[in-house]
Amino acid sequence: MSSIKVVLAGATGNLGVTVLEALLNTNFRVIVLTRVYGNSSKLTSHPNLTIMEVDFNSTQSLIAALQGAEIVISCLATLAIGSQTPLIDASVSAGVRRFIPAEFGMDSRNPLCVELPVCAPKVDTQRYLQEKANSNPSFTYTGIANGLFLDWGLKGGFILDPASHTATLYNGGDVPFSATTLADVAKAIVGVIKNQDQTANQILYIHSTVTTQNELIQYVKDKDGKEWHTTSKDTEKIRQESLAELAKGTQGNFNTAMDGFCICAMWNTGYGCDFSSHLDNDLLGMKMMNESELRALIGRFLSELQSAKEQRKHGT
Repeated sequence: MSSIKVVLAGATGNLGVTVLEALLNTNFRVIVLTRVYGNSSKLTSHPNLTIMEVDFNSTQSLIAALQGAEIVISCLATLAIGSQTPLIDASVSAGVRRFIPAEFGMDSRNPLCVELPVCAPKVDTQRYLQEKANSNPSFTYTGIANGLFLDWGLKGGFILDPASHTATLYNGGDVPFSATTLADVAKAIVGVIKNQDQTANQILYIHSTVTTQNELIQYVKDKDGKEWHTTSKDTEKIRQESLAELAKGTQGNFNTAMDGFCICAMWNTGYGCDFSSHLDNDLLGMKMMNESELRALIGRFLSELQSAKEQRKHGT
């Protein structure tokens, strides 16, 4: 068992579950922080895993939970990203060496992304982390930008919807974008922990692949031969619609607006959606998928869809 003690916040979300599995498989000692009456009961017990209930708004509650920890990882849900400050303050007070924030996603250093409301909490968190690192030399941070979550984006229909063979093509569907599987994001986090000196106080860029919506649709077609129904939309129009939705205040749909801003960042070249020119994969021990591997991922996904369909058909 590794002597490194890692604390993970947000372990039951889509990314958090995968990160927890990677940490335990690497034999780190892991403490999962959960809200009082949270849903940590869904986690499988493990000899290296400890679950602690905390008040995420109380620095003192968090300090007690972080004693002896070297690494703190935040996989908090998107809408909770603005609440990382108490966790950062507690990390500094508890002597934590490395904080990995919920940075995952778009290029939050891109000037256009910075202007998107969905990116504001990330920018504020980065600024706060840098201030803490400047005033506390033993405290460091690493952010990871991974573009879209590839497998989650297919399963949830955000990139396109293989289940219904439908897609909204953004800016024509031929915009190259970076995308990363949840497992590869987890691998990158482990890479940061193993390479702390080389990764201190930076935002690192990773991806499993660079692809386009039309390319992915063609891969699905090559596998199942079915035709697709697509519509097209301009991301600048989506940005304007999202701003209008946000302006409605409590009468608007906040989640729809935030999704719209994410679409702008992920399918417009001006927002830096292709990380190819500044990748940190090698530093973190990550390999890119080749075309056959990406096609294989699509094939596995389609097989899972078919299996689920058969189960529903037979009532199992």
